[in-house]
Amino acid sequence: QVQLVESGGGLVQAGGSLRLSCAASGRIFSSSRMGWYRQAPGKQRELVASITTGGGTNYADSVKGRGIIARDNAKNTMSLQMNSLKPEDTAVYYCNAFVVRGADYGMEYWGKGTLVTVSS
Repeated sequence: QVQLVESGGGLVQAGGSLRLSCAASGRIFSSSRMGWYRQAPGKQRELVASITTGGGTNYADSVKGRGIIARDNAKNTMSLQMNSLKPEDTAVYYCNAFVVRGADYGMEYWGKGTLVTVSS
């Protein structure tokens, strides 16, 4: 049973910072590309940042220079440090795991999300 649990969301003023965390249970973490997605009210879910099994990173243009994604394969955790937050960063942030090797190749898992609200 794979579970992804996000934490670290909350209310922050514009210009502030937050660190989101994702804890993964199960055996797929080290075999998965991990990512953070977000969904704002009335909008589609979008990729914020992703990190490969080897540590390669990818960021949405909207967060480049403001976000840092990291993973710890020994602890089965992933984080997203977001700085210089803007009101448009307000959204529910979801942890995602996409299995890229092994018997579970192609499986995808989602957390339940954590709300980030940035006040102006």
